[in-house]
Amino acid sequence: MTFTAEWLALREPADARARSAALVAALVGRARRVVDLGAGTGANIRYLAPRLAGVREWLAVDRDERLLAAIGAPAGAKLATLRLDLASRLADVSLAEGDLVTASALLDLVSAAWLGRLAARCAAARADVLFALTYDGRIEWLPPEDGDALVRGLVNRHQLGDKGFGPALGPGAADAAAAAFVPAGYEVHTARSDWALGPESAALQRALLDGWSAAALAVAPESGAALHAWRLRRRALVDAGRSRVRVGHADLAGRMRSTVSGSRYRQG
Repeated sequence: MTFTAEWLALREPADARARSAALVAALVGRARRVVDLGAGTGANIRYLAPRLAGVREWLAVDRDERLLAAIGAPAGAKLATLRLDLASRLADVSLAEGDLVTASALLDLVSAAWLGRLAARCAAARADVLFALTYDGRIEWLPPEDGDALVRGLVNRHQLGDKGFGPALGPGAADAAAAAFVPAGYEVHTARSDWALGPESAALQRALLDGWSAAALAVAPESGAALHAWRLRRRALVDAGRSRVRVGHADLAGRMRSTVSGSRYRQG
């Protein structure tokens, strides 16, 4: 699945506000290199670089060379880029002890089988992991409107479709990630990282309305009239500066423990 540079730029401020600073802080001083999977235009790197100031090597991995070309190296550090399709070539990403493997808004797009392979690769390298902004299925609008629950349910069904990695984990991805990394030998910590969008994020709200309406229609074309009416009502609220929406996400950080039997999961 490929995202446009325009969409990535639109969501970047909301992502930065939502992320768990505490999970990142717990990883400071541990990584020699950061490997960013599905790096896009580098928003994850831009967020992490000033918070992991001691890291001097960064690797950005993505299938879209145009997006990779937009990434600048963090100040005082070296940036390498690797163009490949993570869905089929995860094994070609070289990992080593001392790496921090990270991704933003990726895990809800992948399959359980792919996530299992990722956990095994990270564990074999004894790499730390940090996965941010995994969508968890919660969409809460204010003020409420008829159709909100219908659209949320249809969007969450759409999220389970194949996004290029096989049947996607969708809203269950955050729990699936903990379930994959704990048995692999990780101590895992999670925290909510919800988008809380108000009138200042009108452009992003409009983009979400368009995307969610299209996703819902793809799942339930017979509901086209109801979905169209819902979108018009919601769009009017956004245009009037009266719309707020919370979109549920979760962040996850993990580090290897000395033995698999000592692994545990802590929810923040």
